[in-house]
Amino acid sequence: MDIRLFIEEWIKLGNAFDTDAYLEKYRADAILDDPSVGRKFIGHKGIRDYFTTYFIGYKTQTRLMKLDIHGNEAHLEVEFTGEFPEGKIGGTFDIILKDEKIAAVKAALI
Repeated sequence: MDIRLFIEEWIKLGNAFDTDAYLEKYRADAILDDPSVGRKFIGHKGIRDYFTTYFIGYKTQTRLMKLDIHGNEAHLEVEFTGEFPEGKIGGTFDIILKDEKIAAVKAALI
């Protein structure tokens, strides 16, 4: 599996607001933890809620700034732009992959 290509495609799908294809990148039991919103989102249903609210709802676009890959884990530094108060803000994703899908994500704003 080419993790860099996987991550680039995941970001591209997110920026296109292609919810179904975006969710296909996740395992059915994946967990997305975002302390900046104070919640963990579990499974496709929870991650759909997160994506709809914070990405589609704010018209968020993500730009990859840096990617470090270690085995089946990836650390991303990104820049978010959208219709939220800051207009532009940095963030990180720490992703664990399993069976060529995302098993867990920890998201943070910086």
